Amino acid sequence: MTSNSDFSYQIFSSKNAAAIFPILLNVKNWWTGVFDEIIEGDSSNIGDEFTFSAGDGAHFSRQKLIEKIDGKKITWQVIESQLSFLKNKNEWDNTTISFDLEAIENGTKITFSHKGLTPKIECYANCSSAWMQYLKNLNLLLK
Repeated sequence: MTSNSDFSYQIFSSKNAAAIFPILLNVKNWWTGVFDEIIEGDSSNIGDEFTFSAGDGAHFSRQKLIEKIDGKKITWQVIESQLSFLKNKNEWDNTTISFDLEAIENGTKITFSHKGLTPKIECYANCSSAWMQYLKNLNLLLK
């Protein structure tokens, strides 16, 4: 992995994209269950904003849905972040969190990406580890 590689993870599901898409669009379905998360707001229509808080204030971020292509792609932009455990507490600002869905034989390939979360930034180790926990839970949900 190079220092410029964005964090990404792939999930393979036997479900079709039409079944998976609404699950992904509602972040309360998959971005919970690890660090006492609180999610407020909406995440399913263009322009919707939601906040994510976790770890007794260790992580706060506000996301806005900026791209939605039914059955194919979802992208949220992080418009505000406050990660108390970092020197640069706003390190997530202007990064994007997305899912790309692709039909494959016997199901769907889902690619999660956090563009801007690269190994060269301070948050990478802790944040990629946390993403892995959420995405492994999502993988079980989508089986």
